[in-house]
Amino acid sequence: MRRKHAHIAYFLTCSSALFITDLHAEDFNYNPIPFQEAELTPSQGDLGGVGLMQMPTGRMAEEGAFSFGYSYNDEYRFYTLSLQLMPWLETTIRYTEVDGLLYSENESFSGDTKYADKGIDAKVRLLKESHWLPEVSVGLRDLGGTGLFDGEFIAATKRLSTDHYGQFDFTLGLGWGYLGQRGNTGNPLCSASEHFCNRVSGYSDNGGSIDYNRWFTGATSLFGGVEYQTPYDPLRLKLEYDGNDYSQDYPTTRSGIDMTPRTPWNIGAIYNVADGVDLRLSYERGTTVALGFTLSTNFSTIHTPWIDEPTPPLGTQQATALDGVDWQKVDNELSKFSGYQTEKVYREDNTVSIVATQSKYRNRDVAIERASAILANHLPSDIESYTVIETEKNIPVKSTEVSAKAYRDIATVDYFNPSIKDATTERQPEIIASEPLYDNFERLSYGFAPHLTQSFGSPESFYLYSLSLDGGASYWLNSSFELSGSVSLNMLDNYDKLNYSAPSDNTDNYRVRTLVRAYVRDNDAYMNNLQLTWYQKYGQNWYQQVYAGYLETMFAGVGTEVLYRQPNSNWAIGADINAISQRDPHSVFGVFNDENDYGGGTKVLARGTTGHLSLYYQPQLSFLKDTMFRIDMGKFLATDVGTRFDFSKQYKSGVIVGAYASRTNMSAEDFGEGSFTKGFYLSIPFDTVSLKPTNTRGNFNWQPITRDGGQTLQKRSNLFSVTDMVSPWYQRPNQNK
Repeated sequence: MRRKHAHIAYFLTCSSALFITDLHAEDFNYNPIPFQEAELTPSQGDLGGVGLMQMPTGRMAEEGAFSFGYSYNDEYRFYTLSLQLMPWLETTIRYTEVDGLLYSENESFSGDTKYADKGIDAKVRLLKESHWLPEVSVGLRDLGGTGLFDGEFIAATKRLSTDHYGQFDFTLGLGWGYLGQRGNTGNPLCSASEHFCNRVSGYSDNGGSIDYNRWFTGATSLFGGVEYQTPYDPLRLKLEYDGNDYSQDYPTTRSGIDMTPRTPWNIGAIYNVADGVDLRLSYERGTTVALGFTLSTNFSTIHTPWIDEPTPPLGTQQATALDGVDWQKVDNELSKFSGYQTEKVYREDNTVSIVATQSKYRNRDVAIERASAILANHLPSDIESYTVIETEKNIPVKSTEVSAKAYRDIATVDYFNPSIKDATTERQPEIIASEPLYDNFERLSYGFAPHLTQSFGSPESFYLYSLSLDGGASYWLNSSFELSGSVSLNMLDNYDKLNYSAPSDNTDNYRVRTLVRAYVRDNDAYMNNLQLTWYQKYGQNWYQQVYAGYLETMFAGVGTEVLYRQPNSNWAIGADINAISQRDPHSVFGVFNDENDYGGGTKVLARGTTGHLSLYYQPQLSFLKDTMFRIDMGKFLATDVGTRFDFSKQYKSGVIVGAYASRTNMSAEDFGEGSFTKGFYLSIPFDTVSLKPTNTRGNFNWQPITRDGGQTLQKRSNLFSVTDMVSPWYQRPNQNK
C-alpha cells in the first residue's frame, strides 16, 4: 500500500502582531526618517476590551485583533478574551474569580472553589475618528451574565499627536450600571421615560439571558481619562476617572469587604516587552494595586513563511505515448509537489483527467499550477489539456481543465505577468464512467491525533480538562459505501473532581448531554463512533448521505442528510432526519431500552427522532464582509423544538470565529442554569502556524454551560463541509502575501 493517512496534529499558536491604527488619514504623510516616533496603539483594560483600566474608551482596534488578558487585584482575578470581530464591533468574553467568595456554601458540592462569573461584552462604533470629530462607541458590559459587572456606556475618544512629546488619547464617557454606580450626574434618559430612572436588581430566568430591560437605566456617571504614549516606545501611561464607587460589588455586598475608593482617580502603566506581549501595573481606588498581562495577535494578518519544495522546472523528457508514462512516478510527484493524492487517471480524446483528493494547499491555483508542471513533464505532446477532478468522500466537488499549450507559455514566461488562471477553465465536476488508465484508489485509511476537552468555571474546579488520543479508520466497500469508526484513549484528566453526573436543579429533561461525563469519566477507552455511510451526488447540485450505526459518543441510530448547493454560490440549503437511541455508557455496544434504564430518577432518550432544515447564507454586504449565517430549524435531542442560530466571521488568514445559540420551546426553568444553549468556536488553518503547507484545520469549541436543551446530534460528516470546494468557505486561501 503506497501510503497510510497517519498523522498527529500539533497546534501551537505562537504568532503575534502589533495593533496599528491610523491617526488621521488626511493628516498622515509618509516620511522615511531614520528615527520614527512611537505610535499609540489601542490597549486592553483590566476587564478586557480596548480601554483605560476599569473604564472603556471609544477606540477600536484593527479588525481581527485578538487578545488574551489576565488581571489580578485583592478582590478579583480576570481572565479575558477580546476580539475585534468586525471593524465596527468589538467582543469580549470574561471569566472572573472572586476572592473570598465560594462557588457554593455546600462544601460537598463545590469544595473550596472560588465563585466564578462568566460575562460577555460588546462595543459598537457609531462614529469613526476624523480630523475634527472623535471616535464614538456605545457598549454593553456583561450583557448575558448574572449582573456582576453589567453596565452600559457611550464614550468618545480623540487623539492628539505632538512632534516630540508623544501621543495622547483623551476619553470622555457616560456610564450606567457598574460603570455609573458613582452617580455623579443624572440619567439624561429619565426625561424621556421613568423606566430609565431606576435599575432592576438581580437577573432574569436562570442567568445567561440578555436583560435588555436594564439597559441604560439607574445611576449614571461621567468617566474619562487619558492614555499617553511616551517617546520611549515600550512605555504607555494611563490616568482615569472611575465612574464606579464599588458599593454594589459582590465582595462588598456578599462578603462585607470594604472597597470604598479613597479617590476616583486610577493611574497605570503598560510596558511592551515584545511584539504582542504587554505587562500592566496600576494603582486603583487609592487602595489597590492591580497587576496583569496581555498576549495579542491579529487573526487577519497571520501568515507563516513555508518551507516548501520548489515547483519542478519545465523539462524536455516527456513520454512519446501514454503507454510510456510511469504513472506511479507521476502519482508520487503529484502528492509531493502539488498535494494531490491520485485515485484514478483517465483519457478522453486528447485530455488526461486526474481524479484526486487535495491534502496540502488551500489555494487551489497553487496546487493546479504545480500539478500542471508535473503533467507537462510526463505526458506526451499530443495531450492538449489536463483535467483535475477533486473529490471528497468520493464525491466530485471541483473540476479544473488546464490548456497544455497555455501552461507552457506561462511556465516559459512568454508574455508579461503570466498567471495560471490564464490557462484554466472551471468545469462541472463529474466522475468518469470509463475504464481508468491508472487505478490507485486506496480503500483503507487511518490516523491518530490528540484531543483536548476542556471547560471553565465549573463548580468542582475552575478548569476541567481531559486529554485523549483519538484513533480513527475508514474502509471503502466500494466507491459509495464507507465503513468508519474511531476510539478515544484517556491519557490525562482531572475529571475525578466531578461529583455529579446530572444537574441537581430539579429539571426533568432527557439527559442527552449532561450525562456526557459518565461516558468519558467512567471509561479509560471508549468508542466514539462506528458507522456505515453511503455518499451520492445527484445531477449537478444535489448531494446525499445515508448512515447507520453508532453515530457519536452518546447516540446510535440511522439517518440521512441531503444538501442543495450550487457552484460558487453564497447560499445552500439542506435537511437531515434521524432515528436515534441513547447509548449505555457502561457498555461498548449497548443502548438503553427504556427511559428509566439509567436509574436514579434520570431520564434517558431510549428511542427518539431528531432532524433539522438548514439554511447557509453568506451576505454580500460591505459591513458583513466574509461572514456566514447558518439557521437550523427542527427537533433537538431532548425532544424540544426550535431554532439554532450560528454566525461566523472569516479573516484574511482563513481563521474563522463563530458563535451559536439555540432557542427552543423548552422554558428557561426547565432548561436550568444558563436559560438556553449558547457557545463559541474557533477554527484555525494549520498552515498559519506550521512551516509546511497543509489544508487541515484545528477546531476549538467553548460552551459555557452544558445543558440538555437545544442540543444537536454530532454526526461524523456534514455535507456542507464535505462539499466545501463547490463554493469554498473552509478552504479559502490565505489572502496575506
